[in-house]
Amino acid sequence: MLFIFWDQEGPIYYELLKPGETVNTDPYKQGLLNLNDAILKKREQYKKRPHKVIFLDDNTPNHRAKPTKDIVKELDREPLAHAAYLSDLAPSDYHLFASLGHALADQRFTSYENVKS
Repeated sequence: MLFIFWDQEGPIYYELLKPGETVNTDPYKQGLLNLNDAILKKREQYKKRPHKVIFLDDNTPNHRAKPTKDIVKELDREPLAHAAYLSDLAPSDYHLFASLGHALADQRFTSYENVKS
């Protein structure tokens, strides 16, 4: 599973999870902290902007959990929930993963290590 955060300029932070590994509240919280570090390193303009970084999340339990909400608030980020039953695709489903699918269409990976590299 690919755990990824991105903006209009492209990926900011990603982590490739091991086969069978899932993202529960603790890894998601750590991912948000790692994302915050990546934002400060890769997107200088966000330091200077007067408004907050907005997260568009789906409504999975990890994103709604109190510890996650606390981290988002502590980092001064603004959550924007994706409606649970919205018929539209999430932006990642169309923009990011469609491009990724085309780029990887002819590639075959035989192991987790091949995927990582």
